[in-house]
Amino acid sequence: MEVKNRLGLHLRAASALAQTAAQFTSKIMIGPGKDLVNAKSMTSLMMLGAAQGSKLKVRTEGTDAREALKAVQALFDARFGEE
Repeated sequence: MEVKNRLGLHLRAASALAQTAAQFTSKIMIGPGKDLVNAKSMTSLMMLGAAQGSKLKVRTEGTDAREALKAVQALFDARFGEE
């Protein structure tokens, strides 16, 4: 998934992503490469330092993994509701 919003994955966007991820029981991992972080952790998301244009991989595992992935994709597509 590509970070499309102008400010990247900053505090407000990371908060929105963590809140969305927290709605699901599935494990949701995100990151630019092999080292993925827990999408439910604001601190971990902020440590990614994902700027506009960054490409992030998202992996979901669990009973509601498909729905979780769709919700995360929708958030990225909506540019975290910022633009």
